[in-house]
Amino acid sequence: MTFVIPSDLAPEVYPLAWVVGTWEGHGVIDYPGIDAADFRQRVVFDHDGGPYLSYTSSITLMGPDGEVGQVWSVESGFWRVAPSAPEGVELADFQHPLEVVLADASGLLTAYFGAVGNGRIDLATRFAAATESGPDVRGATRMYGNVGGELMWAWDMAAFGHELQSYASARLARVDGPAVPEGAETVGPDDAQES
Repeated sequence: MTFVIPSDLAPEVYPLAWVVGTWEGHGVIDYPGIDAADFRQRVVFDHDGGPYLSYTSSITLMGPDGEVGQVWSVESGFWRVAPSAPEGVELADFQHPLEVVLADASGLLTAYFGAVGNGRIDLATRFAAATESGPDVRGATRMYGNVGGELMWAWDMAAFGHELQSYASARLARVDGPAVPEGAETVGPDDAQES
């Protein structure tokens, strides 16, 4: 996957430049107590020149015949490359510490710590808090990866009295992103990591 680093993207988030844009695709939810279901997802990583990316995700269930069903999840938040890893956390070569804050319309607020590097993002909860009527989520991990130019992700959750296990995953294709001007020099995810 090649991409152009937007000219107004803050240098602090260059390690995340490869995800900037709009992604769409399909996935599946499968968790104890929740009926397995296929879904359609739209994810937007955007920026306004600040040292962070804004993030929105909308998951809509799909019916058995492929018809669009109800909205399952809507979340938004901010992703930023942290100035340093927490004390005691060692990162591999080309990895940068990452902090993510997400709010879900269901009443869940989650803060993640992780790392971005080599076309992969790994996140684990620092904390999860819910409103009085929000979901009982005790922890979660997420993994995002650039696989052949597509964004693959997996979300494991410890919720509703269950131990950490697979909750949802999807395969998304870029449908919109920074334009690549004719003759422009492009970079891959590993090139941006070194910036």
